[in-house]
Amino acid sequence: MNMSMKLRALCASCTIAALLIAASNWLSAASAAKGVPDAPRSDRSQATYRGGLITPPLAKPQFTLTDTSGAPFDFRLETQGYVTLLFFGYTHCPDECPSHMAAIASGLRQVPQDVRNQVKVVFVTADPVRDSSTVLRAWLDHFDTQFIGLTGGATTIEAAQRAARIPAASKTILGNKTYQLAHVSFVLAYTKDNMAHVIYPGGIAPLDWAHDLPLLVNEKWLSN
Repeated sequence: MNMSMKLRALCASCTIAALLIAASNWLSAASAAKGVPDAPRSDRSQATYRGGLITPPLAKPQFTLTDTSGAPFDFRLETQGYVTLLFFGYTHCPDECPSHMAAIASGLRQVPQDVRNQVKVVFVTADPVRDSSTVLRAWLDHFDTQFIGLTGGATTIEAAQRAARIPAASKTILGNKTYQLAHVSFVLAYTKDNMAHVIYPGGIAPLDWAHDLPLLVNEKWLSN
């Protein structure tokens, strides 16, 4: 492995470590935060998020995939000016994917419409073989008809995951010619500055989303 490849691998490892640390911090603080009133908030340092803060934040990736209507979807361009929740998963997922989508959908129903109008939820399938546009659309509609579903070729989707600074999903073969995917189960939350400052691991409840979404919409992150 040459020096350039080593540096890229190190950067990727550092990014994953930062995500894991942020998730760990959330998990350790979640039980203590339940039922505790939020501190008065005048700037971002006083905002009490139910997700884990990412330091340094991650830039919004640039990739183009295909939405469930068959149209090209430029992720960075189409989500400009919105709080964007990005999740890579698959419709056959037995746990984290439906749990995340159900919790987000429920949380969105609990916030004012003007907040809801400033949020885009983007679900990218990591299983394009089974998740056709029709399958993906029907699955997402079970949670919220406004959720955006994206698909594409396997290579293009892997490149999108790398652009988002997360590892590509890996396949585990099961019996009867079926398989599951091992994938990062974080939701990345990009604010209007096109940076992901907060991640949401498994276990985030609808009330947590209802709490955080207005903060994310109205946040004015300090310049780095």
